[in-house]
Amino acid sequence: MLAQRKPRPTLLTSESYAEIDRWLAKYPPERKQSAVMAALTIAQDQNGGWLTSELVNEIADYLEMPAVAVQEVATFYSMYEHKPVGQHKICVCTNVSCMLCDSERIVKHLQQKLGIGFGQITPDGKFSLKEVECLGACVNAPMMLIGKTYYENLTPEKIDDILARLN
Repeated sequence: MLAQRKPRPTLLTSESYAEIDRWLAKYPPERKQSAVMAALTIAQDQNGGWLTSELVNEIADYLEMPAVAVQEVATFYSMYEHKPVGQHKICVCTNVSCMLCDSERIVKHLQQKLGIGFGQITPDGKFSLKEVECLGACVNAPMMLIGKTYYENLTPEKIDDILARLN
C-alpha cells in the first residue's frame, strides 16, 4: 500500500482507499494525479452513483491536487454525476449515428414509459434518465447504457423487455 495522507474526517471507506491505492500503484509517485478519474469513479460508486463537493475535496486532498483541478475533471466528463441518480441510471445516446437511427423515438418511449425526462428520477428511485453523447456503439445504433451494460439496436419492444428485467 502506498503511503498516503488520509484526510480527516473521511467520507471514503477503507475499501475505497485501498482501491484508489491500487490505481496509484500504476503511476510514478510524482504522477499520482493520473489516478483522478479512477478515484472519482470509486467515490461515486461508493456514494450511490453521484459525487458531492465533499467527496471531490477529499479526493483532491488524497491525491495532493487542487480541489478545483479535481472538480474540473468531475464536471468535464459526463460519467460523473453531481446529484442523486436512480438505482438504474439509463444513459441514452442522441448523437449523430443514434439520431439517424431514430433515437428520438427511443427517448420518447423511455420518457413515456418511465414518466420522467432527462435529469429526473422516477418517484420510486429505481430509474433516472440521462442524455449522453456518443457511447462508442454507433454501428448498432440506437443504443443506451445502463450501469455497465450496453443495449444496442433498440426498439420500444426491446426497451420494455429490458425494463421489465430490471424491475
